[in-house]
Amino acid sequence: MSITTISSREFNHDTSGAKKASRQGPVIITDRGKPAHVLLSIEEYQKLTGIGASLVELLVMPDASDIDFETERAVITPRPVDLS
Repeated sequence: MSITTISSREFNHDTSGAKKASRQGPVIITDRGKPAHVLLSIEEYQKLTGIGASLVELLVMPDASDIDFETERAVITPRPVDLS
């Protein structure tokens, strides 16, 4: 993964070049010489934010087998129901 740094002016003149560079890694866009924005591919953004991950992937716990989990049996008490 390579990090590319370009100025705001360069970004405005060559947006497609910046988009192509973002496929290889983040593109840092500077404003007056200071980092101001970062351009990422959608895949990298989804990795960072977790967006697009399935529920199963989000719930996976690597040490889940070490957790002791016991439940009590539910007791259902019958009661009269008025269906009139």
